[in-house]
Amino acid sequence: MSIYVGNLSYEVTQDDLSQTFSEYGTVKRVQLPTDRETGRVRGFAFVEMTTDAEEITAIEALDGAEWMGRDLKVNKAKPREERGSSGSSWGNRSNSSRHY
Repeated sequence: MSIYVGNLSYEVTQDDLSQTFSEYGTVKRVQLPTDRETGRVRGFAFVEMTTDAEEITAIEALDGAEWMGRDLKVNKAKPREERGSSGSSWGNRSNSSRHY
């Protein structure tokens, strides 16, 4: 299982998250995505802990809590969907309807 942490301050670091979540158990990994173009933190993260019980405790304790001036959104992360599986036709448009 992995924990989704949303509504993060743009000033947050991986160390900040590790330190906060370590109060509820052993942190195995913190993933803090950044914007490709700006390099700025995107405002959410994923945290993995050693056991499901630790993750559940952290979720219950931190969801809705104020941290670094923001009300956190903390819940079980949903499995990542593969890109292009949403049924969107954006990448599948044909030019057959164009007349030159």
